[in-house]
Amino acid sequence: MRLFGPIYDRCLRWAAHPHAERYMAGMSFAESVFFPVPPDVMLAPMTLAKPILWRRLAFICTVASVAGGLLGYLLGAFALEVIWPWIEAAGKAATFEQIQGSFARYGFWIVFLAGFTPIPYKVFTIASGATGIGLIPFVLGSVVGRGGRFFLVTGLVAWGGPRMEKHLRRYVEGLGWLAVVLVAAVVAWLEWGRG
Repeated sequence: MRLFGPIYDRCLRWAAHPHAERYMAGMSFAESVFFPVPPDVMLAPMTLAKPILWRRLAFICTVASVAGGLLGYLLGAFALEVIWPWIEAAGKAATFEQIQGSFARYGFWIVFLAGFTPIPYKVFTIASGATGIGLIPFVLGSVVGRGGRFFLVTGLVAWGGPRMEKHLRRYVEGLGWLAVVLVAAVVAWLEWGRG
C-alpha cells in the first residue's frame, strides 16, 4: 500500500493551484505538528514557477511553520501533565529528566537542527514543550532553523532553476545530515574540547 507517494503527488498538484500560497502555508503549519510530508515539496516547484517570489515564499513557509511549531510546543506542554503518571509508573522519570536536562542545556541547537535538517521537526516541537525548554530559545531555534532551510531551498531553486531543483531534491538529505554532524561536532568541542 502506497501512502507517501500519493500525498507527495497531491502536494505537487497544490503547488500549481491559484491558492497555492495558502495551501503551502497550511501544509507548513500542519507539518510542524503532524503532517508527514515537508513543505519543500510545494516550496521548490512554486519557486521554480515564479523565481522572483523566492523570498516571499520562504517567508510565508517560515512563519506558518513556526506558528505550527508553537502549537506542537503547547501540545507537548499540556500532554506531559496528562501522561506523567504513566511515565513514573513505567520507571522512566529519571530518563525523562536526563532528556529534559539536554533540552534545557542545548534547546536552541536541538530545535535549530530539527528545523533545518530532515529530522522530523514535529517530534521536536512537541518534545520541546514536554521537556520545558524555554519559549524564547524554542522560537529563536525554530525561526533560524526553519527560515534557514526554506530560504536556502528557495534561493537555490531561484538561482539554479530546474537543474538546481533536481539536484537539491537529490542531495537535500545528505546536506541536512552534514549540518547535523557539523553542529554536533561544535557542541561536543564546546562541551569537552575546551576543558
